[in-house]
Amino acid sequence: MAEIPIIKTERTIVTVLTPDGAELIHNYYLENRRHLAPFEPDRTEEFYRLESRKARLLKSFSAFKCGVSVCLAALRHDRQEMLAVCNFTGIVRGPFNACYMGYSVAAKHEGRGLMFEVAQASIKHMFEVVRVHRIMANHLPENFRSEKLLKRLGFDREGYARNYLKINGQWRDHLLNSLINPDPDL
Repeated sequence: MAEIPIIKTERTIVTVLTPDGAELIHNYYLENRRHLAPFEPDRTEEFYRLESRKARLLKSFSAFKCGVSVCLAALRHDRQEMLAVCNFTGIVRGPFNACYMGYSVAAKHEGRGLMFEVAQASIKHMFEVVRVHRIMANHLPENFRSEKLLKRLGFDREGYARNYLKINGQWRDHLLNSLINPDPDL
């Protein structure tokens, strides 16, 4: 099993939540339900129940232990509140050696550079510790905040995918982006 990362940034501790952290992530999604809805799949009421969150967190932690995902939560330094999410999923090894990155920041922390701080530290961990070659991150064409964030992080635009993901009940186009590990010895 991989060691649980503890990544310290100026304003956060970024880590993989163990199953006992269900209340932190549960509160994050409850508080940001409306804020995140335009960018996520449809969520049933079951998604917002604590027991369901515990089960999903256990599954996510198992995927981390198996090496197929690294779902990171950015917490306040006192670990009493979750501020953002930076997930790396679908990790494929071998000649592809890549993953997808998904992220969100709490509405009350938006526009303060927090997501950049968390994503930058998380990407560094994925490149230097997990040792992936390629990280892919996609966004809705009208999501200018995500576009700006990915550009600032150094991602390159690679394409346009029609009807890529079902977001908020509709199949939506996405802009495709990637970031390549600068380590030539990977």
